[in-house]
Amino acid sequence: MLFPYVRFGPVPATVGAMSALRFPGRTALIDERGTLSYAELEQRAAALATALRGRIADGRVGVLCRNHRGFVEAVLAASRLGNDVVLLNTDFSATQLGQVAEREGIELLVHDEEFTETVDESGFAGERVLAWAEGGSNTIDALVSATDPEPIRPARSSNVIVMTSGTTGTPKGARHDMSLSALLPAALTHVMRVPVRSGAPIVIAPPLFHILGFAYTAVGLGMGMPLVLSRRFDARETLRRIAECEAEALVAVPMMLQRVLGVEDAPKTPTLRVVVSGGSVLHPHLSDAFMDVFGDVLVNVYGATETGWATIATPDDLREAPGTAGRPSLRLTVEILDADGREVPHGATGEIYTGGGLRFAGYTGGEGKRVLDGLTSTGDLGHLDEAGRLFIDGRADDMIVSGGENVFPGEVENLLGGHPDVAEVSVTGVDDEKFGQRLAAYVVRTPGSAVTEDDLRAYVKKHLARYKVPRDVQFVEELPRTSTGKVKARALSG
Repeated sequence: MLFPYVRFGPVPATVGAMSALRFPGRTALIDERGTLSYAELEQRAAALATALRGRIADGRVGVLCRNHRGFVEAVLAASRLGNDVVLLNTDFSATQLGQVAEREGIELLVHDEEFTETVDESGFAGERVLAWAEGGSNTIDALVSATDPEPIRPARSSNVIVMTSGTTGTPKGARHDMSLSALLPAALTHVMRVPVRSGAPIVIAPPLFHILGFAYTAVGLGMGMPLVLSRRFDARETLRRIAECEAEALVAVPMMLQRVLGVEDAPKTPTLRVVVSGGSVLHPHLSDAFMDVFGDVLVNVYGATETGWATIATPDDLREAPGTAGRPSLRLTVEILDADGREVPHGATGEIYTGGGLRFAGYTGGEGKRVLDGLTSTGDLGHLDEAGRLFIDGRADDMIVSGGENVFPGEVENLLGGHPDVAEVSVTGVDDEKFGQRLAAYVVRTPGSAVTEDDLRAYVKKHLARYKVPRDVQFVEELPRTSTGKVKARALSG
């Protein structure tokens, strides 16, 4: 029974088909439109693939959808056909969308109705199908209803292309060489350190187009877990869904965890066994505060769109070393190297390189990452403690040189973020005629706080070196963020 599905290759379509055979009556997905069983999800994906087959040749399928069944169905259907799938950021401007669609060779675009104007303005001239829409004949629902599934034997296996964050320019598509030998160690590490359970509901809060959201969609489908999805993140609603669905797992980025902590009279979540954080740096004050409220359920994963999972920190790791990204996955090497490619001592900051596991095969535009002796650069700066646990100090291109001194914004953010009068903070560098650059801190006060600029400067001066004290402290109502929770530094300093 299983072998006919292997023809799709190591792709999402195979994962969905296998789970439909193993758990046909089990709930596969819960969103604002209700529930789908694994058998229903497989039937819809097969029908959609059959309907799309006549509308696309060898080009790629772009998916521009929020978190709902349409995203999952589009990915399962397109990977069934053998066409590459490009996961598109819902924050894209029309210009960015047009650039990415042209560069990636997107021939068919599946998008939510709310993005119609953006698609129109992007200049995209290919085929379109609406995912989340209020009726119409050119929707996933209409195509599924009008189509009987037919057997499909693709000429090749599909690739899923995940876009980089694009915070420093037009996003790039990352490709990987997928193999069982590469995936198995990461899967085993996950089983050992992240206590998710087959059949237990999992709430996935980050966008599914993001590597964290997409990875746990695949994990959930493979383990027969009901995926609990919402088109937009709301902290109180997330807690309510956990309670209502008796979810045992939550996947979120640190900004979302901060919002969850701020919910007053929050719904109780007694079934919650594990909370996976990833996508950006988990500051020590946040990991401590979260576990003090929800218990020792927090797991921190570190990786990148290019390199996949690299390290996982268990709750014990986070209690012993708050803010750590954890230890490397099985058969994966993490080294901290200086500018000359030499390994630095424990505790010293350098660039993070990884080897083994998921192998980055370059960007779809033909570029690559720096590789030294088989190790691939992540572009992040970090250090290892004596126990071999990794800590992320920031992006290599975020390092600030002020008056000849190197300053890592993350260190100052960690400190200020733990101040009782600071709700959120972002530290960046701005041009300075005398020092080259100077530190600027953008701070969101906690409600009712009257903390001043001088108070915060004095606080930093008390705990860190003088050259790490931000000379600019600006109070803001909120920090501008991407849909994955990363602060838009250019929007602050621009």
